[in-house]
Amino acid sequence: MATTITTGARKHESAASLWKFTVSGLCSSLVGIGLARFAYTPLLPAIVGAHWFSASSAAYLGAANLLGYLAGAVVANVAATRLPIRLVLRSMMLLVTISFFACSFPSSFSWFFVWRVFSGIAGGTLMVLTAPTILPHIPPAKRGLASGAIFTGIGLGIAASGTLVPLLLREGLTQSWLGLGFVSLLLTGIAWNGWPQTEPVHARVVHAAHRIPIDRRVYVLFGEYALNAVGLVPHMIFLVDFVARGLGQGIDVGAEFWVLFGIGAMLGPVLSGHLADRIGSGRALPLAYGLQACAIALPAFGLRSGWLIVSSIIVGAFTPGIVTLVLGRIQDLLAHHPAVHRRNWTRATIAFALAQALSAYGMSFTLAQTHRYTVLFAIGAGAIIVALAANIAASLLYGTRTAREQV
Repeated sequence: MATTITTGARKHESAASLWKFTVSGLCSSLVGIGLARFAYTPLLPAIVGAHWFSASSAAYLGAANLLGYLAGAVVANVAATRLPIRLVLRSMMLLVTISFFACSFPSSFSWFFVWRVFSGIAGGTLMVLTAPTILPHIPPAKRGLASGAIFTGIGLGIAASGTLVPLLLREGLTQSWLGLGFVSLLLTGIAWNGWPQTEPVHARVVHAAHRIPIDRRVYVLFGEYALNAVGLVPHMIFLVDFVARGLGQGIDVGAEFWVLFGIGAMLGPVLSGHLADRIGSGRALPLAYGLQACAIALPAFGLRSGWLIVSSIIVGAFTPGIVTLVLGRIQDLLAHHPAVHRRNWTRATIAFALAQALSAYGMSFTLAQTHRYTVLFAIGAGAIIVALAANIAASLLYGTRTAREQV
């Protein structure tokens, strides 16, 4: 009887730990990406309106976060080899929190630029390290769902950018920055003791990871992920403007579509993770590409009203949902030490961030030249179709068995 009770307690304790890990991961993505990046979008016009910065300077501050995100993705693995990973994760969440408080009063452009870069560095580091730190502690059959729950934080941040931030702005711009800082501090506190006990990844392990043969489909996957980033840009950056100015429906209606986009983003990661657990990420990815291509193309064909609602929700769902599927696919193809997963997840994250930044600038230029939003959505849909073709070609050329099946 005593043995049964002890075993049951251990199972309960283990389940509680898995729950804590997942909640900490959700808080991490919410703070590092959801708030640090997406909450700035509705703050930007308020910053210009309050004459803190000009429109062009405020836009550069948005780009500063993307610059920092790239840097964070690059340095994350270096930090993981020298410091306990839970210390790195805690520090990065604190850094985002401090950046909100640091930007809560008018100051010089250089001051804001530095802190926006810091928030981006923290976001990139958290994106690279969070899931690979948690998922090895999750039973394989539940990793897709756990991964989806972790990245739901991104969707929550998108939803907050359309709901919480406008409410905060009623109290003033300074109060909005402070409010985001306190929310970030609260989430950091919730996650503080929920991280797995981990030690720095030994440099010899990282060196050995470089010598392990990599499935060629992983390299193709990097390209697919980058193309997917291009496909998401029209909705992520231009959806509100398309509805407000392109369709002449005004900023309020545009904001309503952004909220729909955020609702999709909240549901997407968990649904994608559940789908990956059921049919495997290898089968789920081409299905995701097909759905995205159709949804992104809808505005390009001039379809409005109900179809635009469908488009906003589906693309919103896959904005964080594709992260879940790509991470799961990397783990499927690389049945090796977590250091190998982390290294290649870093590469995928860098490819995504680079493609996203470059395509954002490219599409901004295209819109300025053509004044046609439909061109942007056509480009986005085309990029996803190319990703789908690359995925199918890689499966035909390099086989369909995952590394787990080969072991």
